[in-house]
Amino acid sequence: MLKIGVTGGIGSGKTTVCKIFQELGIPVYSADDAAKRLMVESGPLVERICELFGKSAYLPNGQLNRPYIASCAFQDKTLLEKLNQAVHPAVFQDFHDWAERQNSPYVIKEAALMFESGSFRDLDYVINVSAPRALRLRRSMERDGSTRKQVEDRMKNQWTENMRKAAADFIIRNDEEHPLIPQVMELHKKFLFASEN
Repeated sequence: MLKIGVTGGIGSGKTTVCKIFQELGIPVYSADDAAKRLMVESGPLVERICELFGKSAYLPNGQLNRPYIASCAFQDKTLLEKLNQAVHPAVFQDFHDWAERQNSPYVIKEAALMFESGSFRDLDYVINVSAPRALRLRRSMERDGSTRKQVEDRMKNQWTENMRKAAADFIIRNDEEHPLIPQVMELHKKFLFASEN
């Protein structure tokens, strides 16, 4: 079974692209959703997060205090790196276990930090979803209600568009000029062919 990565900068439209693959019957694993789940369910991970961020890392109901962690992590690069070093291996293993349970010609792993985390090395191909910076900023601010500065802070912790394009095997342009469905269909055919040969 082929493992395909879908990545892209914040606001590029990774999730939209993945929904089209899902419509074609392809299982999609969201690394971001898995990380959120594991940061609450995985005992060793919860312990490590408390070591890094203190008791305020979790709310009284046991849920992750996301705004607190984000405000700490995006202000302190070392802390963010330590958090990623704890979370990425847990997600890597979770994806591997999930993929083993799927029954399809290929699966998709959606992750924002695919190149940054090194998780692309375990995949057969990586698609970069590409969109102009101004459009990505607008989408992110509208979607999350974030300020321009908050989105730009997140962008600083991601690879640049040129770095992602150079490292990816395929590019999907989500710039509101190139229709998405034909681009996804073309790749879908390629992956089905590759999985059979």
